[in-house]
Amino acid sequence: QVQLVESGGGSVQAGGSLRLSCAGSGGTFSHLSLGWFRQAPGKEREFVAAISWTGGSTYDGDSVKGRFTISRDNAKNMVYLQMNSLKAEDTAVYYCAARYGLALPSRLNYSYWGQGTQVTVSS
Repeated sequence: QVQLVESGGGSVQAGGSLRLSCAGSGGTFSHLSLGWFRQAPGKEREFVAAISWTGGSTYDGDSVKGRFTISRDNAKNMVYLQMNSLKAEDTAVYYCAARYGLALPSRLNYSYWGQGTQVTVSS
C-alpha cells in the first residue's frame, strides 16, 4: 500500500514562494506517476501538476503554468512542488497523489492520496 505525506504548507504573502514536499512509502516509488492537486473551500479538487515515473515528463494546470514546478527524487522517494509568484487564488489544501501508469491530469485516475497541507496566500 502506497502512503503519501505532504509537508511545507504555510502562510505567505502574495508574490512569495513556497516549496511543498511529499514523502512516499510502500509500493515501488520509481514506478509511480505523481501529481499535485488542490482544493479550495466550496470548490472541486483541481489538477495542479503531474510528473511521470522517470521524471522525464511533466504537466501543469493552466492556472499555474510558468509559476509552479513539479519535480521528484526517486532515490529519496520524494516529490516536490515549487510555487513561485503566489496569488491569493492559490489558497487551498494541496494534495499529493500517486498512480501506477501514465501521469494524468484527472483526480479520478489517482489511487493513492496524502492527507493534504494548507497553503494560504494573503494579498
